[in-house]
Amino acid sequence: MAERGRGAAGGALPSSPGPVLAAKGALRAGAGEGGGGGRPGPGRARCDSAGVSNGDCSLGAPGGEARVGPALAAAPGPAACPLPRDSKPGGLPRRSSIIKDGTKQKRERKKTVSFSSMPTEKKISSASDCINAMVEGSELKKVRSNSRIYHRYFLLDADMQSLRWEPSKKDSEKAKIDIKSIKEVRTGKNTDIFRSNGVSDQISEDCAFSVIYGENYESLDLVANSADVANIWVTGLRYLISYGKHTLDMLESSQDNMRTSWVSQMFSEIDVDGLGHITLCSAVQCIRNLNPGLKTSKIELKFKELHKSRDKTGTDVTKEEFVEVFHELCTRPEIYFLLVQFSSNKEFLDTKDLMMFLEAEQGVAHINEEISLEIIHKYEPSKEGQEKGWLSIDGFTNYLMSPDCYIFDPEHKKVCQDMKQPLSHYFINSSHNTYLIEDQFRGPSDITGYIRALKMGCRSVELDVWDGPDNEPVIYTGHTMTSQIVFRSVIDIINKYAFFASEYPLILCLENHCSIKQQKVMVQHMKKILGDKLYTTSPNVEESYLPSPDVLKGKILVKAKKLSSSCSGVEGDVTDEDEGAEMSQRMGKENTEPANHLPAKRFQLCKELSELVSICKSVQFKEFQASFQAQKYWEVCSFNEVLASKYANENPGDFVNYNKRFLARVFPSPMRIDSSNMNPQDFWKCGCQIVAMNFQTPGLMMDLNVGWFRQNGNCGYVLRPAIMREEVSFFSANTKDSVPGVSPQLLHIKVISGQNFPKPKGSGAKGDVVDPYVYVEIHGIPADCAEQRTRTVHQNGDAPIFDESFEFQVNLPELAMVRFVVLDDDYIGDEFIGQYTIPFECLQTGYRHVQLQSLTGEVLAHASLFVHVAITNRRGGGKPHKRGLSVRKGKKSREYASLRTLWIKTVDEVFKNAQPPIRDATDLRENMQNAVVSFKELCGLSSVANLMQCMLAVSPRFLGPDNTPLVVLNLSEQYPTMELQGIVPEVLKKIVTTYDMGQADLLKYAKNETVENLKQIHYAAVSCGLNKPGTENADVQKPRRSLEVIPEKANDETGE
Repeated sequence: MAERGRGAAGGALPSSPGPVLAAKGALRAGAGEGGGGGRPGPGRARCDSAGVSNGDCSLGAPGGEARVGPALAAAPGPAACPLPRDSKPGGLPRRSSIIKDGTKQKRERKKTVSFSSMPTEKKISSASDCINAMVEGSELKKVRSNSRIYHRYFLLDADMQSLRWEPSKKDSEKAKIDIKSIKEVRTGKNTDIFRSNGVSDQISEDCAFSVIYGENYESLDLVANSADVANIWVTGLRYLISYGKHTLDMLESSQDNMRTSWVSQMFSEIDVDGLGHITLCSAVQCIRNLNPGLKTSKIELKFKELHKSRDKTGTDVTKEEFVEVFHELCTRPEIYFLLVQFSSNKEFLDTKDLMMFLEAEQGVAHINEEISLEIIHKYEPSKEGQEKGWLSIDGFTNYLMSPDCYIFDPEHKKVCQDMKQPLSHYFINSSHNTYLIEDQFRGPSDITGYIRALKMGCRSVELDVWDGPDNEPVIYTGHTMTSQIVFRSVIDIINKYAFFASEYPLILCLENHCSIKQQKVMVQHMKKILGDKLYTTSPNVEESYLPSPDVLKGKILVKAKKLSSSCSGVEGDVTDEDEGAEMSQRMGKENTEPANHLPAKRFQLCKELSELVSICKSVQFKEFQASFQAQKYWEVCSFNEVLASKYANENPGDFVNYNKRFLARVFPSPMRIDSSNMNPQDFWKCGCQIVAMNFQTPGLMMDLNVGWFRQNGNCGYVLRPAIMREEVSFFSANTKDSVPGVSPQLLHIKVISGQNFPKPKGSGAKGDVVDPYVYVEIHGIPADCAEQRTRTVHQNGDAPIFDESFEFQVNLPELAMVRFVVLDDDYIGDEFIGQYTIPFECLQTGYRHVQLQSLTGEVLAHASLFVHVAITNRRGGGKPHKRGLSVRKGKKSREYASLRTLWIKTVDEVFKNAQPPIRDATDLRENMQNAVVSFKELCGLSSVANLMQCMLAVSPRFLGPDNTPLVVLNLSEQYPTMELQGIVPEVLKKIVTTYDMGQADLLKYAKNETVENLKQIHYAAVSCGLNKPGTENADVQKPRRSLEVIPEKANDETGE
């Protein structure tokens, strides 16, 4: 995305001609940014793309090659599986998606509340539901090579022995596959036919699946109209493969009785008199206690609908009705499909199933059966499940919605970074005009502004001090109509709350406009109230850097003007800092030069106040070369937003180097009289430490600020990337591609579903119905800024199913943030539902819930997104959103690290010799990763998978008819080798050959990544029983987080 969110609404000033798309940050962020969201004009057209996008599982017929049989084309509706109600013919709108489509208001829509996008209102909550849906049949698209697509109607024979399709040119007895011949069912586009098909890019990964059958492992490649339909077929077919002719017996067995018994027991606890029925009120309250996010009205409506369908007149609820409504309202199909994927097609997870899920998907290290049992005992609601060590769908749902599965890594909830670096090496959470609680021209001033900021972890607050009545200095924005508060009361509040949220140093940015007389009063109040907390130690001239936050714990630093050391009197004159004067000048004069170039005024400063300033002496910035030569490390420059932007664009490298040693404070332009916020990342990318934000103004920019400072225990300090700290490194903030010395990452996010979305607060009266859609945004350096959106799910804010996957390349992960935004596509006045912003470094991989927050940062009760997150090494070429591990790079297209010429002959000569080893290391890494890609493809998995998941996927193929291994892994050596145990099919030989020959030599050199891969293979082989007897190595440490990115360093890659 073109750096979204810059300007008055998102970063660009009202007076500057920033990109049109930049203002979208305000539209989406709400009224806070830039003086209001606003509605797009009626003249803007909606951009719909032809064919298929990621969010629409339907597929346009490519060039007439897709074929629809005449029988199907004329087929009646009930049996066929139409497009989901919320699919949009013609694909998804692109970036103009928040602009309303006027024609959609004219469409007649049935006002119903649906759980998901499934064609039927019946929710899937068991394997029998899947089998029944398959017997009824669905329209699926059959994908063949050379871009051929056939629309066919697939169904399962009533005897559950065959999978059939029609119409077909084949004999009806040939247009089928025997269930017993099916080897496996793969999800996604993970066969050769899918990969080679010309329209594969237009097919949604979440709607595609393949049936692998026959001795030659042929594939039947299918695309469903929605991810839900695909999940039904995958779950049902896997169930049939597992139980074969015993499927019916299993469906009628007691596997699901554990859940039914538990729900029945709850009913009996309410029905104390044994009447066989309870009141509607009691039934509703019981279900709501179990699922607090459900609305009372929805539960009541479901009971009333059930009674009406049975022509029942009373309102009392029987046990059967209670169980049925509970199953209908409290089962999340997307979690059920996930459960059966890991439960070997049981209706529950046992301890080994749960261990596999925790290791392979959630990346939990050092897992064992005891830990699995602890989780089961903590989250399984039924006593039977706790006793047997089984986790039911309800227990699994409880676990996935618990803090254990939140997207934010709990390691970052406490201070987890090195706090012993110089102060200039940290980003510092900073407030502008902290005393204001509204706009900065007419708004009121209040001490609550300081309380709010300090409680939020702010470590730099601003005090604009002026002469007040009765010889008491006051705080307000000069030359404006803002109200005043007494300086002493502010110092009292600061003393009380300075270290409420953080023990690390607090900076008081003192903008002093007082007379000498009242300056002395200021000194008295500060010394008396703050006492020893004030840091007044003189800087050590022998040092080159500021002290660390760790050394300055519990201290308050005063940033202000300071008299020259040559001043011998009790007072002297210094240059003035007056943001209010700048604002008043700009209010009356549109076109003036940047603020730092306004004529400098001077005022008298008393020595007592000057002596309170130690290592944060305010000085005026001149230019970079002068600063490099003459500026002292304890001197701080303040930059107007306009000037800072100029330097960021024209001198990005110098700005980064300047901030390695000196503190830089950036404050908003005086033109922001509405107290809108600038984009802090515009200045963080240059290393600016103190980017002052208007905490009183919510919206996108404050979301970024609040989210960013969560990553280090919310202590107000975040360590900058090493490339911004190291003296010898070079980094340009405006890089449009990968960063030298930093390994780019691919972020894979699947937005699965949403839960309990509230109606937008500012929306007009339209009932409680919302039409939600989700934006996933990446904020960081320009090369990383991107966004993707899901389709809209109409009239379902309670449990919308999105099932859409996105991929982002992140070139500088340490400076990137991910923002989830939920919006209403049918809004009147306000579209914002909720958001959550998280630093890239804080993401937990696996299946996670995202707790949504309101525009002002409060957690929205029970409102969340369910997502899957994976992070892999970057591979491939082309545009970032198309890069993937399945796209290989030749040597000519590889990006090699380059060395910067310093024009110091001896240094340049030494480093010149390092270029060939760096290229060799890059080639080794790329070749090894390409070999891993081939192995993943043969295992039938996508680029997101790790080697543990590959081994688990391929292990059933390595077992013969009598469950004896056809292939075993010899784990006695560091590199596990595959050994054939007899005659095996050619397709298995190909897997073994690719594994052994394609990777063996390469893996020996790519040391760091190899060791992690070997651990995953080792443990997968042992857990699947494929290890050669006596070869397992008990000394090998367990693998770490399964999807964690493995560091890529040149010295490790060469095995040194």
